[in-house]
Amino acid sequence: RDAFENSIPVEGKVKGQIKGGYQVEIAERRAFCPLSQMDLKPAESPDPHLGKTYLFLLTQFEEGGRNIVVSRRQLLKREQQKAISQFMEGLTVGSEVDGKVTRVMPYGVFVEIFPGVEGLVHVSEVSWSRVEKPSEVLAPGDPAKVKVLSIEKGQKRNALKISLSVKQITGDPWEQVEGRFQIGEKVKGKVVRCMAFGAFVEIAPGIEGLVHISEMSYMKRVLKPEEVVQVGESIAVVVKEIDIPRRRISLSLKDAEGDPWLEVPEKYRVGQSVNGTIEKKEKFGAFISLEPGVTGLLPISRIKNSLKPGQMDKLKPGDAIAVLIEEVHPSERKITLGLGDSKDEEGWKEFAGSDQKKTSVFGEKLQQALQKKMEKP
Repeated sequence: RDAFENSIPVEGKVKGQIKGGYQVEIAERRAFCPLSQMDLKPAESPDPHLGKTYLFLLTQFEEGGRNIVVSRRQLLKREQQKAISQFMEGLTVGSEVDGKVTRVMPYGVFVEIFPGVEGLVHVSEVSWSRVEKPSEVLAPGDPAKVKVLSIEKGQKRNALKISLSVKQITGDPWEQVEGRFQIGEKVKGKVVRCMAFGAFVEIAPGIEGLVHISEMSYMKRVLKPEEVVQVGESIAVVVKEIDIPRRRISLSLKDAEGDPWLEVPEKYRVGQSVNGTIEKKEKFGAFISLEPGVTGLLPISRIKNSLKPGQMDKLKPGDAIAVLIEEVHPSERKITLGLGDSKDEEGWKEFAGSDQKKTSVFGEKLQQALQKKMEKP
């Protein structure tokens, strides 16, 4: 009775488990400890407590001691509060502490940095890399070293709101970019976002660069980044520009794949006949694809000058066509094409044929005169 009235802890031994809790023996008296009052957190099984001797606080004393209810949790709570007060006295903004993940939510991760003390790592502070779901990075029970960002009073009485960061333990990766990447260097990265103007590619943890839509492909005109890349895909890119103060890196996907125009001067010569595919027809002419990434223009004037201009009207995009290389300007990425059966070409052939006949007749006469001169004594 004195222990109950004066809140004095008493020693008791856990004898067994009964419905709703435990049977505890105190001074040869039988007491009851509810399951929720045995520990600060529910045990996975009752076995850890059976046969153990603990200090208990009497919370109910009735019928001259025949009905006794005790709590170990209240004593543990007192001790914990005392320990928490000591811990919080030494905790300051900027402190780095070891903790354990207790809960993972869509907006962040709760980390226990001391028994009974939790802080929140907001999703933006989980990693320098872009994180959509914290569960993809951390799980309950994972160890986590964190940095204290702020300590504020919470809405509840005597409650504290502690903001933590996992990523700031390792430091800002942009501070280490200088010298890490070189302009013209080919690197591997992962597509993390697609926007209307291009795709963001993570080339190192926390370091993202932009592949502008104009740097997507030499092979075709890209209207949407998703036509070429997908979020989560690993791709090779070339570093084009680095602006550390503005935290911007420009990347190129098409340079990593190679520019087909580099081989154009060697592969396509003026006067050469090649096969192509009609890519697109316009009022001023037709674009002819000679190979992936290399397109030439067949001007309308060349089409009208053809011996059979009506045939061109019947052809559709995707149809094959034979063309002549008339002009090649690799620096401007321009090739002008003509048709092999044009009137100009036919006239040239006739001229060349008559000229060849004249040359042939003159050659025969010259050879006959030389032969006669050699036969004379």
